[in-house]
Amino acid sequence: RRQKKTASHAVTELENTKDCSQAGKPLLCPSHPTEELQLFCEQCDQPVCRDCVLDRHRQHPCDFTGNVIHRHGDALRELLKSSQQHMDTLEDVLSQVDEMGGAVRSRAEAVATEICLFARGYMKAIEEHRDRLLKQLEDLKVQKENLLHLQKAQLQQLLLDMRTGVEFTEHLLMSGSDVEILISKGVVSSRLTKLNSVAYSTHPSVDDRIQFSPHERAGQCCGYEVFGAILNKVVDPARCTLHGEDLHSARQNQLSGFTLLCKDSTGERMGRGGEAVRVTITHKDKRDCAVKPTVCDNGDGTYCISYSPEEPGLYAVCVCVKGQHVQGSPFTLMVKHKFREHQGVFHCCTFCSSGGQKAARCACGGTMPGGYQGCGHGHKGHPGCHHWSCCGQVKESSECLCGPPSDTSQRSLLRTVAL
Repeated sequence: RRQKKTASHAVTELENTKDCSQAGKPLLCPSHPTEELQLFCEQCDQPVCRDCVLDRHRQHPCDFTGNVIHRHGDALRELLKSSQQHMDTLEDVLSQVDEMGGAVRSRAEAVATEICLFARGYMKAIEEHRDRLLKQLEDLKVQKENLLHLQKAQLQQLLLDMRTGVEFTEHLLMSGSDVEILISKGVVSSRLTKLNSVAYSTHPSVDDRIQFSPHERAGQCCGYEVFGAILNKVVDPARCTLHGEDLHSARQNQLSGFTLLCKDSTGERMGRGGEAVRVTITHKDKRDCAVKPTVCDNGDGTYCISYSPEEPGLYAVCVCVKGQHVQGSPFTLMVKHKFREHQGVFHCCTFCSSGGQKAARCACGGTMPGGYQGCGHGHKGHPGCHHWSCCGQVKESSECLCGPPSDTSQRSLLRTVAL
């Protein structure tokens, strides 16, 4: 009441306004406290009084509130309806979010259970694989020890027999008479000769090459793929072999190759890759001419070596494993010129089946020389047999024997000539 702007306002207690409605009571203009808000300014979008219309809203379109309430109320009701729809959607989304949160928690608990089961199964598989590897190692150790014990017993027995024979012979030569030596000479010589002829290895029958490869695939164990294997085989370059049709011959600018098969000291296939294989292919006449081969590890103890020589001639090929030559290395490779394709046609011409008729004409356009019963292309007769008109080869997939093609046209190569 001390402020000028609110001096004329009606003030009531909040407790008294809880149950009483303000509907129906006139609203006064804040700028003109004695005037009631009965008009609405469209331009300023606010209720005004009569004094406001005459003052600040003189040029503004104004109308009575009763006339514009329907239009503005309908727009407000549409906006309210849209807001209510958004509220319903938000409530549904919140409900879905709550449900998804519960589903995520339930799914996480289920996955955690699966992980625990998987981990327990995996640990069990690893433990079983460990026990299997240890048993395999123990069996391998016992096997090697048994072989060493057997070799040791055989060597000890041979040594004992030789020591007995040597001592007896020494005693005979030192203490025996001439007659006794001559009488026993045959038996003693036979015994010593037999002992000397006994074959025995100068090295232990087995070695200590036992390795563990943690990255080696070891198959399935309890439904899980496990890694780690005991490697007892060691590659022996002297027993590795080379195979392939293109081992000693190849064509210029043609992809060729051969296969390296790695074996261990017993001659068995390695069955795994990873060896250090080095291959060099060098021209014997042109030292600066070398072929760069490609070595492909198949992972099963075999290696594919492919190459494409650019120059014909004789090459020296070296194949080494762990720095040592394999069986058959080094060897020579003959690179021939490019495959010569046929310049003629592969057919059984009219001359071959006409019986030498003078009027016969070949499919290439040539005519038959009088009385000649050959094919008419300068080759020996091929009656009823398909052949190449350029060189007379009777095999379709063959190399032409006419040498490199000349500048003459194909028609001149096919013309009929007399012998």
